[in-house]
Amino acid sequence: MKRPSPTELKRRFTSLHSWELPKQTGALAPSHVWTNRDMDPTPIEDQTWNTWSILAYWATDTINLSTWQNASAILAVGLSWREAIPIMVVGNFCVAVALVLNGAIGAKLHVPFSVIATSSFGYYLRYFCIISRAILAMFWLGIQGANGAQCITIMLRAWAPSYNDIPNQLSESAGITSQGMISYFLFWIIQLPLLLIHPSKLRPLFWIKLSAAPVAAIAIMGWSIKKAGGGGDIFALRATVSGPQYAWLWLTCMSSVTGNWSTLAVNIPDFTRYAKSANGQYIQLPAMPIIFTMCGILGIVTTSASKVFSGEYLWNPLEIVALWLEYGPGGRCAAFFAALAWYVAQVGTNITANSISAANDLTVLLPRWINIKRGCMIAAIIGGWVLVPWKILTSAETLLAFLGGYTVFLAPIAGVISSDYWIVKKKHVDIPGLYNPHGRYRYLAGCNWRAAIAFIVPVAPLLPGLGLSISGSDVVHINDGVTHLYTFNWLFGFVTSIVLYVGLSFAIPAKETLLEDTIWDLDGVAILAHFRDDDAGAEKASGADPSEETAVYDGKSS
Repeated sequence: MKRPSPTELKRRFTSLHSWELPKQTGALAPSHVWTNRDMDPTPIEDQTWNTWSILAYWATDTINLSTWQNASAILAVGLSWREAIPIMVVGNFCVAVALVLNGAIGAKLHVPFSVIATSSFGYYLRYFCIISRAILAMFWLGIQGANGAQCITIMLRAWAPSYNDIPNQLSESAGITSQGMISYFLFWIIQLPLLLIHPSKLRPLFWIKLSAAPVAAIAIMGWSIKKAGGGGDIFALRATVSGPQYAWLWLTCMSSVTGNWSTLAVNIPDFTRYAKSANGQYIQLPAMPIIFTMCGILGIVTTSASKVFSGEYLWNPLEIVALWLEYGPGGRCAAFFAALAWYVAQVGTNITANSISAANDLTVLLPRWINIKRGCMIAAIIGGWVLVPWKILTSAETLLAFLGGYTVFLAPIAGVISSDYWIVKKKHVDIPGLYNPHGRYRYLAGCNWRAAIAFIVPVAPLLPGLGLSISGSDVVHINDGVTHLYTFNWLFGFVTSIVLYVGLSFAIPAKETLLEDTIWDLDGVAILAHFRDDDAGAEKASGADPSEETAVYDGKSS
């Protein structure tokens, strides 16, 4: 590689234009639209995910510290394992429905979420959805990193016990100690180059993680049960709340479970676009709730056992691993490898879900300046430092409030996208039109007002509850009805948005967007679109046989 001259180096650091990416011509986007290869439909050679890959994806993405903590935090707020298990099953099944509905879009069209959103929200309104999803993806990127920093701390303490004696130079308001900051930086800097792995090359990572994290989780559970003296006392524990508080707390915890995957319910096409078959992704419906519940049960049993032998709920498994450091060289060795397994789990989750999701969004938002690699770097900086994720993990209540709160915005987005594809468009989309700001999905100045209404109406009544969840009753004062509505915010937002969007789309249809077949244009293969008779701007067939699988499409859009 030719080394840049001093003049070139000076230009790069003094001129904003020097950071512009070379303009790329997309396979489908008009020539005047700035685009890149990552926005195009996935090439056939990159469609490598089969059913087993999708199963491995969920197994690797689900088995991490946040999943364990989310399930265990249910116990920490006053419920028992009797409530936690059905909460996980119901909550995850609800969000799995959204995952399958939206995942099928990516599996069939092979385009990312940020492009698919054009069909329902319009070319410009989709940017609101992209920004909303990107923010949460970067939050999760930081949260997983904050958890991973604890892994680094335990590994270094096991290797050099004096690491625990590092004096703290930070104030209490920082929410982290000097030792914790060192560990966090080490996790972040080691993880940084690994975030650049392309999604089509992730399958080896799946199997590495599957061979590490489950072993560590089962070992922690087994040790905790033995330490507690068996399972009798664990399963004798009961909820410490009752009456109406019990019911509303049940729903609140269920919302936190759905919130755990609310971002993937929106952007799952970013991953299913790499599927070999459009049908392979349906395995998500049974697999995702089962895998999550199994991992959650490990956390629930272990956390319940910790109540028996420690007198308090240790809802973070690394707190239990840290106890092993007091058991001599053998204990330190076990702690090191257990922490290493969780470290692999955290990095794997950040790679497979959070980094790629945020980078895809940033690429679409600023294609002139950001590609996937730059997007990963920017997401790592914002999620890792700007959002101070270590403060989110200070308590069980804070974690549940965070997870449940952001679903207020993401649930309606998931509902609108899924209902648009399955009910309104009947699975027929003009793929080239998704890339054209002046194409059929322009709607009104690039915004589909039906989607805007379907988003605003369910969000508005939930905002007071969101304020109460974040700021507390001392700051926000609302009545019980509004408070209770917020306890099932994801279901309310998802279902209400579907009803509103479908109703408005049928009452006042956007006829120019309604097709009788899907318009494809990938690697020279196209399928002729047959528009409805009353479709504005209808085109005449070019003479190709509509019964054939492929035909010629002239690329025009109305």
